[in-house]
Amino acid sequence: MTQPNSQNSTAADPNAPVINPQAVYIKDCSFEAPNGPFMAGGEGNPSVNLNLSTRAAALAQDMHEVVLQVNLEAKVGDKTVWLLELQQAGAFMIRNLSANDLGQVLSIVAPNYLLSFARTTISDLVTKGGFPPFLLPLVTFEGLHARAAQQQQAAASVN
Repeated sequence: MTQPNSQNSTAADPNAPVINPQAVYIKDCSFEAPNGPFMAGGEGNPSVNLNLSTRAAALAQDMHEVVLQVNLEAKVGDKTVWLLELQQAGAFMIRNLSANDLGQVLSIVAPNYLLSFARTTISDLVTKGGFPPFLLPLVTFEGLHARAAQQQQAAASVN
């Protein structure tokens, strides 16, 4: 039996694109329920306002932090039922991508990856606050990325 020669085996291409999550973590989190789960008169289901944003920063060469900011406010009429603010973050090793591809990874791929972690955290916090679980809806980060690109183009054409 012969051993394969390691020099003849194909090695991984060192120039191949790399996108690897290194860590996922809660950067900041706040949950408030001013009256606990007790609303006077059981006034019905709350309306929930959702605001999402993302930001990215380079941590080191080929290492980027992406933060998905989720702000939720549940209200019945003018009364706040609960407030939740979450910064779900991740560190990603990203290498050998064009500037355009890197932008798409930081504003589309990484936030999509972080969304499932944020969805679980939000559902757990709302439930532990004494309320029925809140399921964060699916989000199209592609649309947010396209809108940000349009805003950058508009700002560049003004200057």
